[in-house]
Amino acid sequence: MKPVRAVLFDLDGTLVQTREASWRVFAKTNAALGLGINSQSEFFRLLEDNMFHGLQKHCGDERRAEEAGRHFLDLLQREYNPEVVPGMADVVRAFAGNCSLAVISSNSVATIRRILDREGLTHCFSHVFGGDVEKDKRACVRRFLADRSYLVSRNCSPAYREDHDPELPSADQIALVTDTVGDIRHAVECGVRAIGVAWGMHSEQQLLAAGAEFVAVWPQELVAQLLPDGFASSCALGTLTEPNACCGNGGSHCNCGSQHSELASAAAIRRGRRMAATEALDKRTARDVGSCQARDVPSIGRASSADNLLLNSLRRLRGSERPPIH
Repeated sequence: MKPVRAVLFDLDGTLVQTREASWRVFAKTNAALGLGINSQSEFFRLLEDNMFHGLQKHCGDERRAEEAGRHFLDLLQREYNPEVVPGMADVVRAFAGNCSLAVISSNSVATIRRILDREGLTHCFSHVFGGDVEKDKRACVRRFLADRSYLVSRNCSPAYREDHDPELPSADQIALVTDTVGDIRHAVECGVRAIGVAWGMHSEQQLLAAGAEFVAVWPQELVAQLLPDGFASSCALGTLTEPNACCGNGGSHCNCGSQHSELASAAAIRRGRRMAATEALDKRTARDVGSCQARDVPSIGRASSADNLLLNSLRRLRGSERPPIH
């Protein structure tokens, strides 16, 4: 299998937790327009196809389906604010250091932008296709297959790399990661790799039956399956040890897509203060130990001489008036 060069993420149920959040919003659309989709399970069945196609089939009227879609998207922009699936932010950053990323969703671009901005993931993604831009996800996948410029990466900044000239990808170098049967079927139809996740709308068994190559049970399994070097190739962890090496300054070789320069600087200051305090304590302790050794302090019972010296040093540091142990 060739290395993956583009990963296309569904949003709802894949990147963010949506089973309850999306149904609560859609229930308002259902009530307002009298769609007759009165349970969560009925709503999930819409997603066995593209959601907009599912609405058309259910309504049997294109105009009514479009009205329902607009009403739902409008509510999503105003009321939908789901949490990111635990661990998925790190997974996205790992992929951002290795390939071009996109979000392909039935949700609106404005909603996707709000969520990615909130999580500091906006510049991990080279492209975002919302339902208000392109309702058919197959058309989005085919753009990546037909136009190599979609594989140009961003270096974790608003600008796209001007020196990046990727080759046209083969279908097995593009993966669609999703939680719905409809998306899996569309990925298979387009010939790209269809990857399922088990924490969203549809079960592992349903996704495999629809043609998923595999279904991830944990977010990190996506990295294990699609990135041979795992998290090691991501610079997201660089902020813990070298805040200025990559993410901290948003440099041209930053791979993680998360530009928290102020946080990295603050962390570096705190780390420097802790190290200085530790060094000062080490010096004082060494001085006290040397002083005690000069007085040849004996040990008591099973306690070692070093233990007693440490107790004496701590008492002096605390300003204790009690005499030291002899």
